[in-house]
Amino acid sequence: MRPTPVWFLLLEDSLLLDWAGPAEALRIANQLRIAGGLPPAYELRFTGPSQDAATSVGVHVHGLAPLPPSLPPEALLVLVGMPGPRLALRKPGVRAAVDWLRTLQAAPPRLVTICAGALLAGHAGLLHGRRATTHHQHLDELRAIAPGCQVVDNRVFVLDGPVASSAGITTGIDLALHLVAQQCGAPLAARVAQTMVVALRRGPQDPELSPFLSHRNHMHAALHLVQDAVSSEPQRDWDVASMAHAGHTSTRHLTRLFVQHAGLPPLDYLRRIRLAVAQAALQSGRTVTQAAELAGFSSDTQLRRAWRVFEMPGTPSGAAREIA
Repeated sequence: MRPTPVWFLLLEDSLLLDWAGPAEALRIANQLRIAGGLPPAYELRFTGPSQDAATSVGVHVHGLAPLPPSLPPEALLVLVGMPGPRLALRKPGVRAAVDWLRTLQAAPPRLVTICAGALLAGHAGLLHGRRATTHHQHLDELRAIAPGCQVVDNRVFVLDGPVASSAGITTGIDLALHLVAQQCGAPLAARVAQTMVVALRRGPQDPELSPFLSHRNHMHAALHLVQDAVSSEPQRDWDVASMAHAGHTSTRHLTRLFVQHAGLPPLDYLRRIRLAVAQAALQSGRTVTQAAELAGFSSDTQLRRAWRVFEMPGTPSGAAREIA
């Protein structure tokens, strides 16, 4: 098998983890294949409008290859994000990169976008007629610049033919592991994940925002105390009184805090955390009864009832069937 050329397009201030994480996943896949007597599966190349570029953390990358006039159809082109609330087209190199991407429309390579890299593809017209996602801060921006793209909210990554898009930063690693599994097999991808100490491989149906992160976009210290306690010990016999005790407040005040700052009552938050724990347990091979016990439900019947009420977004079909 000839190695797949993987071109990373690096611009000034490219988010380091957007490209370094996936590149490491592919490098480790090569390393494991070579150790097993197989040829490498990927050939990593790095290109940009300039030979040198500073990364988002200030480290400079030198020796970038010039933008190639064309890419072979088997190549993967990886577009990554940059810091900021919007893509700055006037930033050095961004306009040149978009213009170059437009020259690829006639024979586009397989495309991988990470975080705001989808905006580069959108400006270049490479997402027309495709489903794609991006970081949650850029979803509306992507809809505005690429009206012909079906933008998917709250997904770790989305696959649509030759276009694979991810929500950004660590989700780029999830997407890289999925691509390794497609090309080299799931066992190798699992070994790469183990080498990288990735605790839980996420798939294209998983939500971008974990239930453990949802409802926490606030600055209230007492409420964070309660949410930390519930998340770390979901199997405890929690009620509103014990949650209020963890936050050093009254039950009535805790309920007001949850509704005001988290947008839901405290027991609803508890059930969502328990459902997330149960879902992870089911994905790891536990039975419904075992998952219910680990998550703090009194029985598998209570787990099923809670799941029907909340119907967690992004639940894999296998886990959904198990719970239902």
